[in-house]
Amino acid sequence: MERPQQYKFHQGDRVLPFERAEYDLRIGGLRVMMDAMDVEAVVFTSMHNIAYYSGFLYCSFGRPYALVVTASEDVTISAGIDAGQPWRRCHGDNITYTDWTRDNYWRAILSVTGPGRAIGYEADHLTLMQAEKLKAFLAPSKLVDIAPATMRQRMMKSPAEIALITHGANVADVGGHAIREAVKEGAREIDVAMAGRDAMELEIAKRFPEAEYRDTWVWFQSGINTDGAHNPVTARACQVGDILSLNTFPMISGYYTALERTMFLREVDAASLKIWEANVAAHELGMSLLKPGARCSDVTAQINAFFEDRDLLQYRTFGYGHSFGVLSHYYGREAGLELREDIDTVLEPGMVISMEPMLTIPEGQPGAGGYREHDILVITEEGAEDITGYPYGPEFNVVG
Repeated sequence: MERPQQYKFHQGDRVLPFERAEYDLRIGGLRVMMDAMDVEAVVFTSMHNIAYYSGFLYCSFGRPYALVVTASEDVTISAGIDAGQPWRRCHGDNITYTDWTRDNYWRAILSVTGPGRAIGYEADHLTLMQAEKLKAFLAPSKLVDIAPATMRQRMMKSPAEIALITHGANVADVGGHAIREAVKEGAREIDVAMAGRDAMELEIAKRFPEAEYRDTWVWFQSGINTDGAHNPVTARACQVGDILSLNTFPMISGYYTALERTMFLREVDAASLKIWEANVAAHELGMSLLKPGARCSDVTAQINAFFEDRDLLQYRTFGYGHSFGVLSHYYGREAGLELREDIDTVLEPGMVISMEPMLTIPEGQPGAGGYREHDILVITEEGAEDITGYPYGPEFNVVG
């Protein structure tokens, strides 16, 4: 039996996160960039760009995936283990490569690009090994790093994206309320986290009955575990007087949203309350600064000055916010839209950005723990719309 290097396995009805016209617009914008950069074919390998331009979010499990875009085609390249699912969830055509011969993945890509073309690629994602294979199989006339240009395109959200992100923020609020109800003395972090995650997954299924459900998660931290923003959940039992971090992260078709709140279990001491209120005030200041024309580095500088005036700047742990869209904790980042000292991007209508100041007071000091508030804002023509509804601050978040 002669086994093929590749084939097409198309079955079932196609279901995309957005209307086909949305992907037509995205790919149209990409082709404008390709023309400007003298690129004949783009080979995307990252989860975020493949999902952004095709709708398909792959599960690698050690196998490579791709989206190839030319002047006339957009084709996802997927592994045989996925059968017809990639085709059902992608905008354009789909080719399945087989495992029977090593590097059939690159032969499938070559069947779309042809040899000797000017190839766009993602320098921030393609591994050294795969970059060498790209050169060997495609024999490109030149290579162009297209990742920065695609990031700039992704930073500007369409109305359809903003609607999906708003749903995500609403779902994050649902998870937050479920967590608030689950917090009590003796409850383990894992128990509280599961309550929030389950509530969000059920809400996503209600709002998006045809979606694929995966990757929604919660980081619920207590006591010393609040010191880092991304500390995993443990089995630590909550105690009266604990500082708590509520962090809900719904994922809808590759689109990540978030809600983060400082909480205390039943009571909060005076030193902690003072730091918490200062972080809340910085949060409110930061949200007031997010408007068209504001520069990310300037917003950062003003919040830095606020904390410095209160002798708290040394406890700041990371940037004050970032873009939202096709990203997650293990793929994707629109690094050009972050509230940091070294980012000079100017905010424009259609961008979506968080405000999330965090202070970490070391163990042994009054008010020890991590304090973090997080809202998502859509930049509009007039200012910004806060799409996070869950209350912040001591009045609502001394719980249990």
